[in-house]
Amino acid sequence: MKLAELLEGVTGATVRGDPATEVRKLAYHTRDVADGTLFFCVPGLTFDGHAFAARAAAAGAAALVCERDTGVALPHVLVPSVRLAMALVAARWYAHPSRELTVVGVTGTNGKTTTAHLVAGIFAAAGAPAALLGTVVNRIGGRDDPVRLTTAEALDLQRMFREMVAAGDRACALEISSHALAQDRAAGIDFDAVAFSNLTRDHLDFHGDLDDYYSAKRKLFLPAEARNGAAVAVVNIGDEYGRRLAHECRPAYGDGLWTYAVDDAPRAPSAPGAPAADAVARDLELHADASAFMLSIPRLGVDEHVTLPLAARFNVENALAAATAALALGLPVAAVLAGLAVTKGVPGRFQAVREGQPFSVVVDYSHTPDSLENALRAARSITRGRVLVVFGCGGDRDRGKRPLMGEIGARLADRAFVTSDNPRSEEPLAIIDEIVAGVPEVLAGVVTVAPDRRAAIRLALAEARAGDVVVIAGKGHEQGQIIGDRRIPFDDCAVAAEQLSELRGEW
Repeated sequence: MKLAELLEGVTGATVRGDPATEVRKLAYHTRDVADGTLFFCVPGLTFDGHAFAARAAAAGAAALVCERDTGVALPHVLVPSVRLAMALVAARWYAHPSRELTVVGVTGTNGKTTTAHLVAGIFAAAGAPAALLGTVVNRIGGRDDPVRLTTAEALDLQRMFREMVAAGDRACALEISSHALAQDRAAGIDFDAVAFSNLTRDHLDFHGDLDDYYSAKRKLFLPAEARNGAAVAVVNIGDEYGRRLAHECRPAYGDGLWTYAVDDAPRAPSAPGAPAADAVARDLELHADASAFMLSIPRLGVDEHVTLPLAARFNVENALAAATAALALGLPVAAVLAGLAVTKGVPGRFQAVREGQPFSVVVDYSHTPDSLENALRAARSITRGRVLVVFGCGGDRDRGKRPLMGEIGARLADRAFVTSDNPRSEEPLAIIDEIVAGVPEVLAGVVTVAPDRRAAIRLALAEARAGDVVVIAGKGHEQGQIIGDRRIPFDDCAVAAEQLSELRGEW
């Protein structure tokens, strides 16, 4: 394809060189460059692709997409944003594959992974094979592949969409991170529906503050030029930022805006004209391994009992998001109910670990103040015994959340074991000190410090008694512990099972 053809629709692109240059491949990493490649000089947090232009030329690149002149003797495409240009060019290169799929994008701080899995399960129940892209797994054509980024780079996303079409998938549910939205990785995707779960403190090391974080999430919905064709917006107005987003979306989407809320959520509008929820979950039944609720959508005449093989109120919220998106897209009610009833839990999301012990053990990815609070409240709702929690905070990330999580752990659990969680380049004990600093003096006796994560898990399990719930929080599905520049194999579920087996005779 000619360079000029690829650039159609890329606003602000200026070609210095031959616009008829033949392009045979796209790449953003020099290891992928071959003869005839259009190389994107992507500026990153650590490395700047402009510095690798000469290496790309030596490997056979035919032209460069960049934000400034590199001094390399190749045709240059100068653009305001290399990432945005890459997304739009990739969509054109792969012949806009997302237009051949029903694409549902899910964003928010918590709940993205489970909601996306539930959406995919509903489509499968409706007879439409669905791909899945997210934090835990990428599933294309029924095959699961490992994940490196919650939302892949735009070039990889468009390639995967084309693979989905070729594999016979008819829909795709994908998680969309705030990093991806800030970096325009989702540009060029033709969404049929976009959903917002909630927004709480997270990733402030990247965004700086909650307003910037919200602005990144908002890009999936507004302004109109960022909507990528989305016809339906599904927004949780049980969340403060969701109410704000719904109010801002109403003029652009009209009847295409669908709001939802669990019936015990605060729904007083935070802005004039904010709508009441279109979809409501009421009469919740919460159990240790399952949930049930009434799904009410007066707009569609829906009032159905839903069974869900997932525990906790927050999973009811996730199911409500998935159901609302599916019904707004016209899927049958029967398929929605069937999909929710059979979709299993996601690894590391309030995942039960069972080794015959007389108490409950759950592993959860809760690594923010809000998600830790949700996990502990969910644990409290399923037991008359005690709640014990093991948690820490990651290094080289938002330090402000550490004392907040210390206070939450001590206040909502009967026993809290503060430990390491991916300390990265920081000193583990320094992180723990910042967590413990948030514990009120009156609750200091609730907290035990155990820097070694395996030892902390064993301490909690050894102390648990019949009827208790032990929550192991923070890492969820992750398979490693990042300490310095090393990644040590570590799986909370596997370690919990191992320790339970060793402790079997002590219950």
